[in-house]
Amino acid sequence: MREIAVFGGTAHPELTAEICAFLSVPQRPVTFKRFANDCIEVQLQSNCRERDVFLIQPLVRPVQEHLVELLLMADAARGASAARVTAVMPHYAYGRSDKKDAPRISIGGRLVADLLVTAGVNRVLTLNLHSPQVHGFFSVPVDHLHALRELAAHFRDRDLSRSIVVSPDLGYAKSAAAFARRLGLPVAAGAKERISDTEVRITAIIGDVAGRDVIVLDDEISRGTTVFELLDRLREHDARSVAVACTHGLFADDALEKLAATDVTEIVCTNSAPIPAKNPKLSVLSVAPAMAEAINRIHNGESVSSLFDH
Repeated sequence: MREIAVFGGTAHPELTAEICAFLSVPQRPVTFKRFANDCIEVQLQSNCRERDVFLIQPLVRPVQEHLVELLLMADAARGASAARVTAVMPHYAYGRSDKKDAPRISIGGRLVADLLVTAGVNRVLTLNLHSPQVHGFFSVPVDHLHALRELAAHFRDRDLSRSIVVSPDLGYAKSAAAFARRLGLPVAAGAKERISDTEVRITAIIGDVAGRDVIVLDDEISRGTTVFELLDRLREHDARSVAVACTHGLFADDALEKLAATDVTEIVCTNSAPIPAKNPKLSVLSVAPAMAEAINRIHNGESVSSLFDH
């Protein structure tokens, strides 16, 4: 069997090291050099010839910088005769650019997928894409994982007799329903309208949350605009308590501190992206074991879907 070779970019070195520890393989070194004209040079400091190469790089801030790093790593691995190059992107930032909802705008999710394939990526491993259609933007196989198992395990050992899962919008209601089934809970959803990147409007809560302990579930929290709007509606509907859970805790513009300053009881996310700050209300769950197991199964030609469907 071909040898596995794992390289990591500069986006999330802690997660790369944790994944390598679970795989029991060394992290191969990479040299990044910046020239006077601000161009980046990447050199993989280990043999890639006929290896099964995995490049770990979530697309997090600065997204464009980390994207170019990943493209250059893929190109370097292909040029070094890697047998297969898999891009491991725990967070695919351009997944939110998934439709043409205004004139003369690009569908960035598809464009970046094409760039990755052009650079030499043969396979993609990612976590909780913003919408299912992003999977179809790639012309190479995609293993699309979710963190519902990890998030559900966090809440399972507590009293959930008065709890309900709430999705901020109907687009994420299917995932929220799958999460609710894992905990044996009912589900509700917000009727959301996005006005702009910084403004949303939730006009109603579809479902009964009065007197309930609400678990808000979303795919990511960036500025927290949607969550803050949802919290207002939940207060109006007399929710007893609110905990907030998401896969990608990006927490831009001090969103974590602002959210913790509200009456939410807990904020839960995974380490798919680096967490910008710590907070007593924040719990961070590791996706490294799941990502490592998926990498191992991809390398061995085993089923990945069977691992994450239960």
